[in-house]
Amino acid sequence: MSKKIEIMKAATSLFANKGFKETSMSEVAAMTGAAGSTIFYHFKTKEDIFLAVLKNIKDEILLEFETYISRHQFSNGLEMLESTVSFYLNLASARREPFMLLHHRFPYDLAVVNSTCREHLEAIYVCFIDLFERAIRLGQEDGSIVQTSARKSAMIIFAMIDGLVRFNTFNLYEAGTLYDELLGLCRRMLQTNHSEK
Repeated sequence: MSKKIEIMKAATSLFANKGFKETSMSEVAAMTGAAGSTIFYHFKTKEDIFLAVLKNIKDEILLEFETYISRHQFSNGLEMLESTVSFYLNLASARREPFMLLHHRFPYDLAVVNSTCREHLEAIYVCFIDLFERAIRLGQEDGSIVQTSARKSAMIIFAMIDGLVRFNTFNLYEAGTLYDELLGLCRRMLQTNHSEK
């Protein structure tokens, strides 16, 4: 593994667990065994490291979702929606640190003044919402999902799911125990009366 990748992995862990402001470059150096000058050779500022970490998270999450969708067949849009909900929850559980980082306030504060940060965050959230919207539109075409605003419904579903993920992120409640209720709410919200599921 290259030193640059090691630095990014260490920074991801520190930013996710401690936050941006509370993370020092000396901690990143200590975790990687790199000299401070090595870190600043690869990244000019702590903000540059953060942006590289955020881009990496974006690229990995987008790839994982696209790979998942391309490898699965769905009998209808409602099944695709339920499967995508499950995948999101599993991914957030398996990749805890990237989601912890996304739940910190700093990325959104930085996005106000840094267009690159804003672009990365938008790409991540647009990916999530687009996948739910794609499933809803498919369901509307095949009759398994009611006719409603697909985009707005996708945003509401994403907000519900991400809210549960935040319960886990902040160790407030084991969100997995609400899985059946979450799927039930999604069905009641979107399922047509004649749908089989």
